Amino acid sequence: MTAYILILIGIMARIIPHVPNYAPITAIALFSGAYLNKKYAYFIPLVIMIISDLIIGLHDMILFTWGAFCLTILIGIWLKEQKGIKNILLSSIMASLLFFVVTNFGVWLFWYPNTLQGFLNCYIKALPFLRDTAASSIIFTFGFFGAYELIKKIVLKLNKKYISVPAKV
Repeated sequence: MTAYILILIGIMARIIPHVPNYAPITAIALFSGAYLNKKYAYFIPLVIMIISDLIIGLHDMILFTWGAFCLTILIGIWLKEQKGIKNILLSSIMASLLFFVVTNFGVWLFWYPNTLQGFLNCYIKALPFLRDTAASSIIFTFGFFGAYELIKKIVLKLNKKYISVPAKV
């Protein structure tokens, strides 16, 4: 059920008009790595990207964007055993930086002169995107992790309540 919800949220967030660079895909990749088994951790973000890219249009940066999200899942897997506010925040920032470095490397390769000056221009011009991506990543990551932990506590509390009440005969 969690997988379907994440896929639906991810696809809708990409195809419905939204503020540029404010989408939950990085957060979903981190969440998937931190909470799901490895098979689903990679499956969910890639399904989101494949379906939504088919809808909004394929592009020559696919390997870089999809690759960045796969690497983000690795950060989530690292986070699995050390969740906490500080580590979640650091992971979200690391994932944003990783996405920035990987995808802008692709932008530089395809769309800028392959020189040091072209490289520097590419990354400098991309800095506003990093700001928005990092803000989005932090907001959505805390949203997903917080909501999941809250729901888990509520469910555990309800289960404990109903299991501890003896059945009336």
